[in-house]
Amino acid sequence: MNGILIANKDQTSRDQMAEVFRQDGYQVEVADSVVNSLQGILDKSIQVVVLGGVFNESQVAKFVPLLKKCNRNLSIILISDEMPLDLLRSIRKEGIFYHALKPVEDESWDEIRQVVSCAFENYHAQQGVGRKLFSRKAPVQDTASGLTSLG
Repeated sequence: MNGILIANKDQTSRDQMAEVFRQDGYQVEVADSVVNSLQGILDKSIQVVVLGGVFNESQVAKFVPLLKKCNRNLSIILISDEMPLDLLRSIRKEGIFYHALKPVEDESWDEIRQVVSCAFENYHAQQGVGRKLFSRKAPVQDTASGLTSLG
């Protein structure tokens, strides 16, 4: 089952995102904060977390590593208005899967949908479930060109 948590203090945004992902067939859980749904992250019924809304800079930078400690394969997608570049760099360093600007129109949800789909593919690949994304053949060195290929 593909479980996704949408954590956003803005109920309208939360409900809109939930509807988008329910239509895509995901098991959606919504909360005004991730803390309220921590059990799903711990027991791995939630594989993707979509964080949205207004963020306290110091809190979000500390919060992402805590989530990753609960489930190291958890994909965290951050949706926000503009953020200070230093904060964004810090959060990326902690291991978020993707950062996107808050969608303005219905068409801009396509990016978020693709990212969520990719996050689940990545999660299942890490778990060894579903299709194999990479060949397990050993690399072979082509002595003429110096290039390495999966022969």
